Amino acid sequence: MKNYDAEESPAYLDAEFLASEDARPLRIIAEYLNPLRRLRLQRVHDTIVIFGSARLSAEGPLGRFYTEARELARLVTEWSSTLPSHVHRLVVCSGGGGGIMEAANRGARDAGGRTIGLNISLPHEQEPNPYVTRELLFEFRYFFMRKLWFAHLARAMVVFPGGFGTMDELMEVLTLAQTQKLARKLPIILYGPGYWNEIINFEGLVRHGVITRADLKLFAFADDPGGALRLLQEAIEVSTSEKTPAFAESRCRETS
Repeated sequence: MKNYDAEESPAYLDAEFLASEDARPLRIIAEYLNPLRRLRLQRVHDTIVIFGSARLSAEGPLGRFYTEARELARLVTEWSSTLPSHVHRLVVCSGGGGGIMEAANRGARDAGGRTIGLNISLPHEQEPNPYVTRELLFEFRYFFMRKLWFAHLARAMVVFPGGFGTMDELMEVLTLAQTQKLARKLPIILYGPGYWNEIINFEGLVRHGVITRADLKLFAFADDPGGALRLLQEAIEVSTSEKTPAFAESRCRETS
């Protein structure tokens, strides 16, 4: 490749331009096209997303959830390995950081499987955990593009206890399910009913009329790894399609 002087560099090689405000649309598009290409090359078909607090540790007050997220990811990966396919099915995917995310990637590695990390660049945190498969580690600048990739390939989501970030992601997927925006069913499991029913007053939302009682069927509760795995196995229809990646298509109002 030709070596260019700074003044004559093509725009696509101009680092200063690519980091500028003017190039923001290019960065956004890159955060769609780059993962798309890499996932296709790595033959990743679909995922099971596990997320929760980055602040939990196995030794902390909510340490059981770290241990159980690790165990669930191991069980999911072992189940995935039994599926007849030439592509990688139901790959455990996390946010790539610490806490529950680390536990999920670690559990998948325990089972000898590949595992995805969708890391986000933040001013003070977070660093990618060491258990993500190297070829499947993605670094995002934009939260909304990261959330798109969580939903784009997910066949199910398991939400462990967490704070603002976890609730942001949870409400995003609950809204997609409630509005039937996705063309396929997206099972959502809230892990740890004692935690979630204390943090979110679901019955209060029904009582005030801002959701319907039927909306409470958009998610299920689990409180042990084996129970969560059974819910996943009951809810997910494993297709024989080899199309990779297998996107969740969005639905719109039909127009005449």
